[in-house]
Formats: sequence, structure tokens, C-alpha cells
Amino acid sequence: MSNIRTGEYNTLPIQDTAEFGLFLGWDDDRVLLPKRYMPSMFELGQELRVFVYRDSEDRRVATTQTPHGCVGEFASVEIVDLTPHGAFAGWGLDKDLFIPFAQQRAALRIGDRHIVYISLHERTDRVIGSTDVGRYFDYDIEPIRVGTEVSLLVFGRNEVGSQVVVDNRYRGIVYHNEAFTSLKTGESLTGYVKALREDDRLDISLRRIGHDATLDAKDLILRALSEAGGRLSLHDKSPPEEIRSALGMSKKLFKRALGGLYRDRRVTLQGDGIELVSTTSDPQSE
Repeated sequence: MSNIRTGEYNTLPIQDTAEFGLFLGWDDDRVLLPKRYMPSMFELGQELRVFVYRDSEDRRVATTQTPHGCVGEFASVEIVDLTPHGAFAGWGLDKDLFIPFAQQRAALRIGDRHIVYISLHERTDRVIGSTDVGRYFDYDIEPIRVGTEVSLLVFGRNEVGSQVVVDNRYRGIVYHNEAFTSLKTGESLTGYVKALREDDRLDISLRRIGHDATLDAKDLILRALSEAGGRLSLHDKSPPEEIRSALGMSKKLFKRALGGLYRDRRVTLQGDGIELVSTTSDPQSE
């Protein structure tokens, strides 16, 4: 059994040199690093971190290029070619990622961006992608705690919100009325677990939960005031859309944070806006 893992990063020693590249690995368990990826200086036994995949002739090959994702991960890719057997997507390597018809949730078009799950084809040991990502999520969300900071990758939209891959593992949603901006497929961002749903999916907020959310909102208001010269034409009677457009937060959160800043004597409330108590205040010094 090979110790070299296809579709993943491997740290391998330089075993031998050849006219067309370097052989990495041990004894008969080795892989070629083509000449164009060779470091300018090296020595036998030196270890290199490389990504391993199979080329069009089914040979394992190493590269120092960086793919958008490894086996077992979700990644954003762009469809670059269509064939009678499936589609090909650019994913950061010279060799495009193959997406078989059996792994396509819907018809693909050149130029479209999709989120794929990357896996190994059982028979060929080749790296393939799947746009039918729903089957690859982990739906055991019991260990997750509300308020946890998580990484997000947007993979689609429906009538209620943007669907996201959570921590490269779980399925979640950011509701349209809580996003404050249009999220695009392939966009990566940070979020916070808002709730664990009965259908084993996660409700995600783009802002911290509870007390931490108020602290973040207070800091954002102070920064906005500072950048605006110490005054904003926003107040607790401002329309929610105006607050959302200016600060990217709900009116409820704005009022809660504003009340805290007033009690802390950081701002004064005017009839038509708010002002910093001192225009030299620096929210970063808090």
C-alpha cells in the first residue's frame, strides 16, 4: 500500500534526479515532480511539500501548484470545458478537475462558477469533483455550540437565504434579511452559529451573537463616526434601511449598541444625529 496520498498534500523526500524532473518518495513508492516545478536549489533527501494527483495517462504526478481544494473538501471552481463524458473545471492546477455527469446536480455551462466536493474515484484513483454537494455534508451537528465562530463558503441561494458550507463540513444558511449584502457563490467569509435546526442544518449569522454582537456593533459605530469626522446623521428614529445601508446592521442592534455608547459617555445624541464626545477618540485604544 502506498504512503503517498492522491488528491492531498504530501511532504516527500527527494529520492533521485532525472532529466525530466525529480523523483520523490521511498524505494518503489515514488512520484515524479516535473522539471518545471523543481526548486532552483535542492539536495537529495530534502523534503518538499507537494500536491499529488493523476495525469491524463493515469500516472501519479506531483506539483507545487496550489489547488483550490483537496480530497474531502469543498471548493469554488469555474467550468472551462464540456465533453460527452462530463465537464472540466479550473481549480488552480494545469490539469483541470473532471466532473462526471453522474456527479452533476444540474446541467453545467462554461463560465459558470460552482461549489464542488472533491473526492477520489474509487476505480481509477483520480481526483474528481461533484456539484451534487448535498450528499457530502456531515449532518451530525450535535457537537456544535451556538455562538461558535465558523468559516463559510457560499454555494447557492434559495427563497429565504444564501446556502453556505460551514467549516468545510456542515450545511448552513444565512437568511437574506440578516445578510445586509448580496452574497455570491464562491465567496468565503466568517460567520457565527445562531441556531441548530431540527433538519440537522445550521442557521448562521454574519455577526457575533448576543453580548459579543453588541460590542462589535459599538466598535463599528465608533469607527464610522471617526471616519465621518465625528458625526453621523443617524439616530434611533432613522429608518431601518438607512441604518442597514450605512452600517450593515439591523436597527435593533444599532439601538442597543448606541444606548451602550451613550451610557459609556462615548457619544452624544442630537435630534438629527449622533456625535463623538471627543473626535480624537480611537475605538482601537479600548
